[in-house]
Amino acid sequence: MTVLARQSDILKLVRQQGSCTIVELAERLDVSGETIRRNVKSLVSEGLVLKVHGGIILPHQFREPPIQRRMLENKEAKERIAALVAQQVQDGDSLVIDTGSTTVYVARALSEHSNLVVVTNSTQIAGMLAGGTDNQVFMAGGELRSHDAAAFGAETLEFIRRFRVRHAILSIGAVNAAQGFMDHYLCEAEFSRAAMAQAQHRIVAADSSKFDRSVLVQVCPLDAVDLLVTDALPGQELTQRLEAADLEIQVAEPTQITA
Repeated sequence: MTVLARQSDILKLVRQQGSCTIVELAERLDVSGETIRRNVKSLVSEGLVLKVHGGIILPHQFREPPIQRRMLENKEAKERIAALVAQQVQDGDSLVIDTGSTTVYVARALSEHSNLVVVTNSTQIAGMLAGGTDNQVFMAGGELRSHDAAAFGAETLEFIRRFRVRHAILSIGAVNAAQGFMDHYLCEAEFSRAAMAQAQHRIVAADSSKFDRSVLVQVCPLDAVDLLVTDALPGQELTQRLEAADLEIQVAEPTQITA
């Protein structure tokens, strides 16, 4: 049996039961426990299962917030994107950052910057950057969403409109040749539009899994954004549309981030 076939069987078993021990998997698949541990390692790194003492479980069994699971998806690409986005920001800059797994990585990449003025609706990002060197962090009020503790609502939008910033750094749900930038929820799209209206320079940070998808809500047309930072160029049609919109694309190559 190949490694991929065995990993497929491991996933099938854990999805049936919700959890499996290493011993149980070794017995069911007639291999050693060490073989199972090697096969499970990549499944854990991809966020498909979570490792617990003596076995593995499905992510939702652990009741982790979805944003934590999303941070495991395309992790290396998001880290590279974040590092390249951070290069756009100078010490002393002002910025709005929205909630999202990629923008959490951006906040981490900004940890060495100083004297930033940061406006955000993400409690996680606010907490990370409030501890930086002489940063000022403004946390938008509003109703906190349960799965990522981000604030949304009329109060949030009113708060954002009080600021004029250098950069708006935004995550996104999809980049579509016909529909432009899209998001999963109306509240996210409304926040993104409000943030872009207050910024001189609008940056979208999106890994290539977002290309040529269509989700529920249109945020803005392609020409409303100044810079797209991603990990790979999109397909021909989307690339042509982006170029026609005079939108700059920067690709974060694997060599652009150091351990």
